[in-house]
Parts: sequence; structure tokens; C-alpha cells
Amino acid sequence: MICYGAGLRICEAVSLKVSDIDSERMLIHVRQGKGGKDRYAMLSPRLLGMLRAYYRATRPGNGWLFPSWRTGRHMTTGALSQACRDASKACGLSKRITAHTLRHSFATHLLEQGTDTRVIQVLLGHSRIDTTARYTAVSAQLVAATPSPLDKLSPPAKKKRTPPTPQKAPRG
Repeated sequence: MICYGAGLRICEAVSLKVSDIDSERMLIHVRQGKGGKDRYAMLSPRLLGMLRAYYRATRPGNGWLFPSWRTGRHMTTGALSQACRDASKACGLSKRITAHTLRHSFATHLLEQGTDTRVIQVLLGHSRIDTTARYTAVSAQLVAATPSPLDKLSPPAKKKRTPPTPQKAPRG
């Protein structure tokens, strides 16, 4: 849910600490993301509610939001990937779904809602806009529903037709 709700990479999601969730500012502090960069990701009210319920139910220890069974470590990316495959199979989905698919869907759905590509770039933690462009696949449904600029033009004004003036016949 964190990969889809905040657009996090798998490695960023599993390495979150409880202290990275800033419910006052509604942000998630992503530490040492790809390229060793820190950034902030959005924390939606719905995601915060789910994280609070998860926390109350599991009381994760050692500071990690998603601890490993090994003491002092966080969940591995492989464990998260397997959990995603298991959930997809349990739902009866035939399409291959990965945890990274959730990040792609986050970007695509933001684009379809009209979010500026540069904002999506920042949320995903990309330094280059062309990297973001690969994540923002536009659905065929959205393409079909997009009005053409041609249709927005006002119709051309009709010209008044003036009857032709009769010509005098030449005298002969």
C-alpha cells in the first residue's frame, strides 16, 4: 500500500523507520533513496490510517516499520516481492503484478488526475524528466476521452451570400 500510496521504490518502502512517518506534516521521509538522496513523499490520510492500524496490530520493534524476523534488520525486498505475488494470486489476478507495478500505477494515476509531470518527477525522486516519462503510461480510455483542440475552435462565421449582379447583354 505504501508503494502505491506514496510512489515508493521497494527498497525505500522496506527500509522505512517508524520515525520517518511525519503525521503532522503528512509526509514520509525517504532516507537514502536511489542515488543516496533523501526526499519527502506524500502521506495521504487514508495511508496514514492504514499505517496506524498496522502499527497498533503489529507493534513493530527495533525502529523499523517493517522489521525482519532477523533481529535488528528490516524486511527484505524479496520478502515484499513475494508478499505482492501471493496477494495477487490470492485475488485471482491473471496479470503479473509486482511491487514495482504499484509505483508505476501511482505515477500513471496521478497523471490521469491532471497532476503536473514535474510534480510527479519530484514525488518519484527522479532527477531527469525523461525517467518520469517512462512511468507515466496514459491509458487508452484517457486518450479517447481527451478532446481535440480542433473541437474547441469556434465554428467559422458564415459569409453572407450576395446575389450576383445581372450583366447587361452586349448590343449587337
